Amino acid sequence: MENTAVKTAIVPQIVNWLREYAEKTCQNGFVVGVSGGIDSAVVSTLCAMTGLPTMCVSLPILQAKDQEMLADKHLTWLKEKFNNVATVKKDLTNSFTKMKCDLDMFYPSLTLANMRSRLRMVALYAFANRFGYLVAGTGNKVEDYGVAFFTKYGDGGVDVSPIGDLMKTEVWALGVELGILEEIVAAKPTDGLWGDNRSDEDQIGAPYPKLEWAMDVCTEYGLESPEDVDFHIGEMEYDDNEKNTLRIYIKRHVAGAHKMCMPPICVITR
Repeated sequence: MENTAVKTAIVPQIVNWLREYAEKTCQNGFVVGVSGGIDSAVVSTLCAMTGLPTMCVSLPILQAKDQEMLADKHLTWLKEKFNNVATVKKDLTNSFTKMKCDLDMFYPSLTLANMRSRLRMVALYAFANRFGYLVAGTGNKVEDYGVAFFTKYGDGGVDVSPIGDLMKTEVWALGVELGILEEIVAAKPTDGLWGDNRSDEDQIGAPYPKLEWAMDVCTEYGLESPEDVDFHIGEMEYDDNEKNTLRIYIKRHVAGAHKMCMPPICVITR
């Protein structure tokens, strides 16, 4: 993990933005899904700092015990620190199992992982609709707008994105600044949607600091396709690891482009 400096001004900026958006949209507060990871820990803390009602929800589905334990610890920490926080834990394993049985067919592992994320989204919006809250997203910049490492209409289905303009390394640094539990800050990033402890790096193929570097390179040089990247690599001096990271980044960025924008509309000629 890189020691990325975060300006203190970022915290009040995000907190004020959240509060003002809730007031502008006539919503009463926030719902945040808490996973035990750094992103949801930071977002739930920032929402709590608005002073508005904040419901922090843990929704384990066949969850690894260490992930569930970190989520529980963060919920306890939030309750002790903020009097405007309500915490909820609902195990959705039975709901998920029932859904698989009702659909009655074999599904690949990735499909099942995405189903878990989408089931959580349904639960979060049930709470949000009940209390007039906004669902706060926990995706960061390199995940959501770089490699599109999120589930469409799952953890990507949110009302506000408080850390969507922060890189993962900035989120880590912000977690330290906010006093997030050290074991959460130090935990290896994982989406927790599989039956094992595979990390984000295991799935993507590169660690976040290197992906952030690749995102910066592609932005600086206007690289928008694998062909652009291959041409750029031929013009520049990169080592094999850097070349591999650039190719991983652009492949995921292009493949996930449909997840980063509104569905296209077929415009009818009249």
